[in-house]
Amino acid sequence: MKHVKWCLILSMALMSLPSLHAQKVLNVIGDSYVANHRRPADETWHSKLAAQLGLTYNNYGRNGSCVAFDRTHDGKYNFGPALWVRYTAMAPDADYVLIIAGHNDADKVGLNADSLQMFADSLEVLLTGIVRLCPKAKIGYVTPWYVDRPGFAPVCKVVKKACRRHGIPVLWNYDKKCIIKVRDAAFRKKYFQGVDDTAHLNNEGHDLFLPVAQAWFLKNMMK
Repeated sequence: MKHVKWCLILSMALMSLPSLHAQKVLNVIGDSYVANHRRPADETWHSKLAAQLGLTYNNYGRNGSCVAFDRTHDGKYNFGPALWVRYTAMAPDADYVLIIAGHNDADKVGLNADSLQMFADSLEVLLTGIVRLCPKAKIGYVTPWYVDRPGFAPVCKVVKKACRRHGIPVLWNYDKKCIIKVRDAAFRKKYFQGVDDTAHLNNEGHDLFLPVAQAWFLKNMMK
């Protein structure tokens, strides 16, 4: 009888402990590369990556979002506050955080040196803030595509420099060798959400990029 009683107590105690196989948590924060523009977020490569790796997936993407620039009252759309402000809404228990942003900043920066400095300062606040908010998380950064407009090269260069300083791995897409051929109209017609779209992959585009992203994630984020 005593044996049965202790078995019940032990069983209840074990049930109350956290699971040894609890899913790890992936937060993804950024712009429409994360929110996926006009398509469901579960079509994105990062959502599919999380599903394949058995990760709990939190999507904090917002169309039009910038790292540095508040877009709450930007034209007729409410694109919300900058990432350096809204990152605080993320779940702090994340094991991994992916930042996918900079496209909208690049368009705003253009060739303006002051705007580029604002981006650099805001990125520093964002990175240090996420380190504090999610202390156990491995953080990674995914750059914009190889877009042929003035602000993209300097913005991506700032990202690379800041992430190197913080020891944050970068999935570097601003490169003519990138599998996503954003400067090719025929490629965009097939793999983007529109032939004139230079940001948003369609489902087939996300599937094309997924193996590249997964190989990078396994090597740099889960090592």
